[in-house]
Amino acid sequence: MKIPILYEDKNVVVINKPAGLIVHPDIKTKEKTLVDWILKKYPKIKNVGEPIILSDGTKILRPGIVHRIDRDTTGALIIAKNQKAYEFLKGQFKVRKVHKVYQAFIYGDLKDERGMIDRPIGRSSTDFRKWTSQRGARGEMREAVTYFKVLGNKNNITFVEAMPKTGRTHQIRVHFSAINHPLVQDKLYASDFFLKKRQQFGFKRTALHAKELEITLPDGKLLKITAPYPEDFADAMKKMNK
Repeated sequence: MKIPILYEDKNVVVINKPAGLIVHPDIKTKEKTLVDWILKKYPKIKNVGEPIILSDGTKILRPGIVHRIDRDTTGALIIAKNQKAYEFLKGQFKVRKVHKVYQAFIYGDLKDERGMIDRPIGRSSTDFRKWTSQRGARGEMREAVTYFKVLGNKNNITFVEAMPKTGRTHQIRVHFSAINHPLVQDKLYASDFFLKKRQQFGFKRTALHAKELEITLPDGKLLKITAPYPEDFADAMKKMNK
């Protein structure tokens, strides 16, 4: 498994996560995960962070994992290499001091060049895999805010930059789906109307890339990382600019 390293020091490593790689396993996961790569490359950080303890007592390691991005999402992800760094980084995420910029291709043309989606998110009551901003969610609805700006559009597809203020699971995907502009090839949140009848710009996975990550490191340095585009993103941008 080859994973590009964008930055590394004694406390952290920042990777450019490839598409199709799940960050950490769950009870059903048999495939290789990012955790497998971490344990092989950095065996000393095996017990850094907080494992998940399942109801049957099974412990799932999450060595150095401070935040996650979805399986299909590419881009910048930071990993702590020791417990002190883990606690420091986790504290920044908790108080929303981390600045994240995502880029995505979405279906349709947005009427506003810039905007904010302010819709609480909760678990879907109809599909355990999904989250929702609609009424009838299961359990607590939690605050979720995403800022966006349009970078381009062509053939009823819009290229957007999204800056989530909060860090809810699937937040960008849920928010754009809620305003009827789901992400291109998002098989969980886009309906067949979009997936089968609209332009896909060559994507075979959800068109979302974690482009920038800005965070203060444990040594006080402000790190701003830009993750290079994967091939499918670069190809889609060429199509949009033709």
